[in-house]
Amino acid sequence: MNRSKMSRKMVVLLGFILMFALLASGCSSGGGAQAQPEASTKQAEAAAPAEDKTAEPATEAAEEAEPANANSTPEMDFDMGGRKIKVVAWWDMQIEDNNPDNIQRIENLEKLKKKHNFDIEYISIDFGEYQEKVVASLMAGEPLGDIVRLGKDYAIPALTKQDLLWPVDEYTHNDKVFNQKTTNEYMQYNGRGYGFTEDQSSFISGIFYNRTLMQELGMKPLQEYVDEDNWNWDTFVKVAKEANKDRNNDGKLDTWGLAQTSLVEPILYSNEASLTKEDKQNLEDPKTKAALNFASKLATDKVGRPSEGGDWTEPSTFFRQGNTLMYSGAMYEIEGIKTDMPDYDIGFVPFPKGPDASAYHSGESRYQALTIPKAVKNPEQLMYIWEKINEIDSIYDYPEQSTLETNLSDEADIENAREVAKGMLVLDHNTFPSLPYWDFVGELNDGVSVSTVIEKYKATFQSAIDEVYKK
Repeated sequence: MNRSKMSRKMVVLLGFILMFALLASGCSSGGGAQAQPEASTKQAEAAAPAEDKTAEPATEAAEEAEPANANSTPEMDFDMGGRKIKVVAWWDMQIEDNNPDNIQRIENLEKLKKKHNFDIEYISIDFGEYQEKVVASLMAGEPLGDIVRLGKDYAIPALTKQDLLWPVDEYTHNDKVFNQKTTNEYMQYNGRGYGFTEDQSSFISGIFYNRTLMQELGMKPLQEYVDEDNWNWDTFVKVAKEANKDRNNDGKLDTWGLAQTSLVEPILYSNEASLTKEDKQNLEDPKTKAALNFASKLATDKVGRPSEGGDWTEPSTFFRQGNTLMYSGAMYEIEGIKTDMPDYDIGFVPFPKGPDASAYHSGESRYQALTIPKAVKNPEQLMYIWEKINEIDSIYDYPEQSTLETNLSDEADIENAREVAKGMLVLDHNTFPSLPYWDFVGELNDGVSVSTVIEKYKATFQSAIDEVYKK
């Protein structure tokens, strides 16, 4: 089903302009007089006060007006003395003028630079050496930038417990700009928030599926399971096994239901479980045990398509061949998938819900956000500037609207993506360098019982956690 790419605000504006154009035409002299040309936007706006005398009291435009944001930081007056604000990341974060929202941000930035007497520089450091260089600079008290993007896995608690970052939660109350979960949930340490971002979107992951293949196999539409609130681990396995077929009767499978054999992380967040929880191992939590039992079953029952000796990209390659129904992946992959599969209709549903979960979730295990090093002066001024750069009247109705509407053809797919984004969780096991995650997963996949694996690794996990928290 096609979906309009035009935001509600744009529709209202065009309707507003058309209304005044028609009024102007109706007021022209003589019934047979030639109609006036369509008014421009500026002409319509100029005509508005005069026409208001006969207009209805409540207009559609008025109904669309949003109330003032009470959480916006009041205007501040300060001079930064020509200071150059350095923004550091593993890519160039300079704002591109590639959409109306970013054009507003650029205009805001230029006004702020003049008013507060500063300049800005965006510094990009290669990802392969990023962590080492940035952390070394923080430890030396000479940070590479004033605003520095950091991964949670190596920033919290390793850097916060050494008092190397400013807490920023007192400056992020403007929920129209700052992602509240980032500061108040994901980047927390000892009750304070140390990270921020203006990006209101979340990491979107779930199940991509080949709707064309599903129809060829005569299978029940996957969306119906979601609509029935019956998209869970059991129905997931049922669907995967149903698509494992030998269609040419040569004794070998030629279609498969699932591209992966191991899905420990998505299974964990789908049951609201985790391997670690702050400074404690979490293997014996009932939610985690249930998740590990399902991960083990998925691997040992050989539900997914078996490996052919490829690397970590193999499941994606399998899916793109067009003979595998489902692939657990992230939304950033969708453009490439569609490019490589032009003859297939690609759908999206959440990762199936675990028995202990209250909602559908996406998840990240290497979350990152912006931070301000403690060696940097006047963090309140930097946070104010970042807020006012990004305080815009967005043309979009929700985060990632353009991406989702461009790449997902079905309204239900878009709603699924928005639903999992709303429930995004962050897993912390990558915070601990000595935690033997892949050894642990390997034994699960090899069929070692969950109780045996937990008993073997719980002390090792706790030791790896203590190494970071008690150092």
